[in-house]
Amino acid sequence: YMKLSGGGVTATGGEPLLQVKFLKELFKKLKEEGIHTCIDTSGIVAITDDVKELLKYTDLVLLDIKHIDDEKCKKLVGVSNKKELEFAQYLSDNNIKIWIRQVVVPGYTDDEQDLLKLKEFINALKTVEKVQILPYHSMGKFKWEKLGNKYELEDVRDANQDDVDRVKKILGI
Repeated sequence: YMKLSGGGVTATGGEPLLQVKFLKELFKKLKEEGIHTCIDTSGIVAITDDVKELLKYTDLVLLDIKHIDDEKCKKLVGVSNKKELEFAQYLSDNNIKIWIRQVVVPGYTDDEQDLLKLKEFINALKTVEKVQILPYHSMGKFKWEKLGNKYELEDVRDANQDDVDRVKKILGI
């Protein structure tokens, strides 16, 4: 089925790179069978020897860039963007295909100057095949509330098609 459909296996999560030893063995076996492999990641892990070995068996990485500005990234998701940007550069330097994904969060990830910096960064990577713009939505808000946690983006509206189109225009995609 995999070969006839042109399909493959995508490891996603949570964060699949937190299971790097398992993925390394799985992807090695998949490649032996000629099956396409893909990792859906935020890229916020250290580039260890295990990660490097896993990437030898990886055909494509779907990489979320949470925010191009480090301080704004910390404010938005609580961690620096340095590892994810280093990860993107490593993929590019090692000829691993990348699909960049950017979520449009109104008031957070849609500043024109930030988007121009993101465009510059993406254009410097040599293995980016696609850039996907994903609209932020609040569908998961109830989960936070059910867990008794504060939903940090309470006052943020869902992104709409106009938001997505504007970001695409700025990024030139």
